[in-house]
Formats: sequence, structure tokens, C-alpha cells
Amino acid sequence: MIDHHSALIYTMVLVSCADADMTDSELARIGDNIRHMPVFRDFDTERLTEITEECLALLSDPEGLDRALELIRNHLPIKLRETAYALACDIAAADGKATQEELRLLEMIRYELDIGRLVAAAIERGTRARHATI
Repeated sequence: MIDHHSALIYTMVLVSCADADMTDSELARIGDNIRHMPVFRDFDTERLTEITEECLALLSDPEGLDRALELIRNHLPIKLRETAYALACDIAAADGKATQEELRLLEMIRYELDIGRLVAAAIERGTRARHATI
């Protein structure tokens, strides 16, 4: 059993792990999201390491990715599904480029959370705007 905070953190960790390289910028973005997003206001940050380790342990299993996506879907309130996708996009954009593995995982998350194409496009465009540099 996981709570909504764990489901959101699992989502970010999945994207960070997608290309088998959890970069410092991705880890920093996860921390920033947890410190600044309203959905995490009542989150005990002491739990972050434990939740991350649980997710990584789950991913070490051959069926781990499917199981993690199922846990996220089943334990995330519907009203937070778009938030989860926005957080996932933030992690994919954190190091300035989204790898093919990250893009594929974003597609899987969209499908698993039933995020419509137009909503996904709007979230992705917002992410691009927030992470744009000159």
C-alpha cells in the first residue's frame, strides 16, 4: 500500500531511472518539487529516502515497472493524475534533454493514468516553457 505522496514520488523516480542514469539535476528537481509543490505541503521529507529505495527495489524485479505503474494508478487520486504527469515531465526536462527512454516512459504514464492527448500536450508545452533557456 502506498499513499498519494509515494505515488507521486514513484512517478518522478521512474522517469529519472528510465535511461538508467539518475542525474544530479533530476535528483535536485525531485527535491525541489517536494519542497515547493503544494501537493507536498503535508509530506514528511524524512520519508523521501525510504520511498525512493522502495521504488528502486521494486524496479529491480523483472515485472517491477508494470507493478510500479499499477501502484501509481491504483493509489493516486484521479484529481492528482495530471499533477503526476506534470511532475514526470519536469524530471524528464531537468537535465535539458529528454532521452528516448524517458519519452517512452512518459507515454506509458500517460496511458496508465488516462491522460488525454490535449491535456498531455498542454502539460508538455508548459514544461518546455518553464525549462527554456537562451
